[in-house]
Amino acid sequence: MDLDSRMSLVSVVGAAGKMGSGITFLLAQEMARLSLLPENKGKLYRLIAVDLDPNALRGLQEYVHVQAVKAAEKSAVGLRALYANRPDLVENSEIIEDYTRRIDAMVWPTTDLAAVAGSRLVFEAIVEKIEIKTSVYRQLKELCPDAYFFTNTSSVPIGVLDREAGLGGRVLGVHFYNPPPVQKLVEIIRADSTTDDVVAVATEIGKRLRKTLIPSHDVAGFIGNGHFIRDGNHGLAEAARLAKEHGWPKAFHIVNRVSQDWLLRPMGIFQLIDYVGIDVFKFIQTVMGKYLPETLSDPVIDRMIEKKVLGGQNPDGSQKPGFFTYEKGRIVSVYDLDKGVYLPLDPAGWTGEADAALGPLPEPFRPWKGLVGAPDRSAALVAHFERVAAQRSLGGELARTYLGRSREIGRKLVADGVAFDADGVNGVLTSGFFHLYGPINDYCK
Repeated sequence: MDLDSRMSLVSVVGAAGKMGSGITFLLAQEMARLSLLPENKGKLYRLIAVDLDPNALRGLQEYVHVQAVKAAEKSAVGLRALYANRPDLVENSEIIEDYTRRIDAMVWPTTDLAAVAGSRLVFEAIVEKIEIKTSVYRQLKELCPDAYFFTNTSSVPIGVLDREAGLGGRVLGVHFYNPPPVQKLVEIIRADSTTDDVVAVATEIGKRLRKTLIPSHDVAGFIGNGHFIRDGNHGLAEAARLAKEHGWPKAFHIVNRVSQDWLLRPMGIFQLIDYVGIDVFKFIQTVMGKYLPETLSDPVIDRMIEKKVLGGQNPDGSQKPGFFTYEKGRIVSVYDLDKGVYLPLDPAGWTGEADAALGPLPEPFRPWKGLVGAPDRSAALVAHFERVAAQRSLGGELARTYLGRSREIGRKLVADGVAFDADGVNGVLTSGFFHLYGPINDYCK
């Protein structure tokens, strides 16, 4: 394996997007570290950052700089070891300034794909459309005949890309989770054709970036989206059922509350779909449905798309309207799918009625946030779900059904050969989705 030599010229295609920008920063940080090693003195390191939008590339440079300053300030003491051979830099502020400058200098932004010529590692984070990806990879193959290719796809089978673009096994799925500088999880997806050297290099990069690597077999959607899409579809079906009696705003509110509070997740299912993007959720459904023998589309999602209610995030990170509208990250209104308007939360009115229909939370109740770092978390989870199992309320009933469906999805991912084992499924959901427990469990049988 010749990773260090390959790291001297790296490219990221789709570098200015949400995922590409994070990947670009992580790679620039590692390349800056390599440049400081005594044996690499005077060696040139370049990270070619390719994107179609020149304005977005300017934003990328600002993003990388901000992240570099944060990283340098956080690890100023540790950086001293790297700067041991620089007696001219004494103060922490001097080391931080130099380290930040090095990271900034690694990134060479361009709108010209031809600039990647000769790169030996290429990370791709472009749109999830197989035709576009294949077209780009065919060009990359000619520009970088010696490169290893790492695609950040979250749903497209790696073997399809390899076959359609003729990459000769030099491509691997390296699915970072959003945002890459923060999220520890990376799913590693190897096609049958992927070579051992490519896997070895990706594994070493992951270790250097301090990521948690979980392997998935090359099945559309892999582990993360394999669970998320089906889990989301369950929530959508439950909402559609409840809407017949309660109406859409109450139904969305009820299912979102159950999937967050009763299941002890960081956010409810519809808030999570809003975060990812309703249109993105639909797109992943479509990609997975193309390669899997099951129907994954959902009429509620289709109606939201038709009404151009798409969710997702603004450039500043704030949440766009989706199933809910938000103020400072908090839900303030719920979409009425029939009327096409948002209904403000009203604890004394309709929202209170929906909560009353759910029934009380299992007491004593500790939310997800209160259990994340709790030393008694395992015992608290057991006790919580014992109380859920005993509840004879709408909330308890919905929670038990939801938990059972989540477990069923997880087991099927193993049975269908997507995940290697139950630990893989549980690891993706706890590391990538920040769940307190994996779906393959013995809670609330």
